[in-house]
Amino acid sequence: MSDSIKQSIDIFNSNFFSLKSELQKIIVGQDQTIELVLTALFAGGHVLLEGAPGVGKTLLVRSLAETLSLDFQRIQFTSDLMPSDIAGTQILIEDEAGKRHFQFRKGPVFTQLLLADEVNRAGPKTQSALLEAMEEKQVTILGTTHKLPEPFFVLATQNPIELEGTYPLPEAQLDRFMIKAVVPNPTAAELKEVLNRTTGEVSYKIKPVLSLSDAVSTIQLLRQFVRSTVVPSSVQDFLVSILFSLNPTNNLAPNVTRQYVRFAPGPRGAQSVLFVSKVKALTEGRINVSIDDIKYSLLCCLRHRLILNFQADTDNLTPDDLIREVAKIN
Repeated sequence: MSDSIKQSIDIFNSNFFSLKSELQKIIVGQDQTIELVLTALFAGGHVLLEGAPGVGKTLLVRSLAETLSLDFQRIQFTSDLMPSDIAGTQILIEDEAGKRHFQFRKGPVFTQLLLADEVNRAGPKTQSALLEAMEEKQVTILGTTHKLPEPFFVLATQNPIELEGTYPLPEAQLDRFMIKAVVPNPTAAELKEVLNRTTGEVSYKIKPVLSLSDAVSTIQLLRQFVRSTVVPSSVQDFLVSILFSLNPTNNLAPNVTRQYVRFAPGPRGAQSVLFVSKVKALTEGRINVSIDDIKYSLLCCLRHRLILNFQADTDNLTPDDLIREVAKIN
């Protein structure tokens, strides 16, 4: 490994773990969730956070914005939310000369870090308003395209236990999220630490790790560096074999796939696995991706892209269970 590459890896890890350390001052016991959020940030993807109320999903996103000094907006998704409430709309105004004309008023999506809170509580039409923004980083209103600021990073949350009156995200929108992170409930020790930090006299505050100008340039630079991480052909072959093993139309797929899978992850899922694996390799001081990095990335990148059938639901089989079995993950 050359000195320049080693120096770049050190810079990457310095930023990555400085942000992680700062977030851990506020977020207790969610180390893997923090790592996945930071991974998506530096890989250029978006994150879907799923967990019960009160486990720190919203706090994590808000704290991340503070550590990076990024512009932050939160949208509380409700059943009566309209697409224009997200993207913005044209309004009729009158100037000083008495002439009337339309002016575009930007919606909350025009930010650098967007929190879509309880995204499954809005209707499909409103949910789809995020599609173009997440993929193209722009919105189109009445034929006019408006670019979103860089970096544009979406973190959406959903509550898995209150399903009445919700609208499950369609597969096309789920596929826009690079990572789906399942936020666990705290252990007994973690819950005790949460109580000590939030109900005692000592308060913990987040300090910015980067200024706004530094954050924008640093994120763009590190995203480019992630792309330069090497993926050996044998590692790519392993990933491709896993994706084909999860495809029920493949004649060589295992019986468990043909029995339980309706739709397999597509190419975007494979791309997400590689991006997350590249970040994982860099955080361990390597410039090349290994098979273990691929195995680490499979669950968070494919669990929301693997569509199971009714039989799987009857047998209490989850996407995580099937991915673990096919990829031989402990």
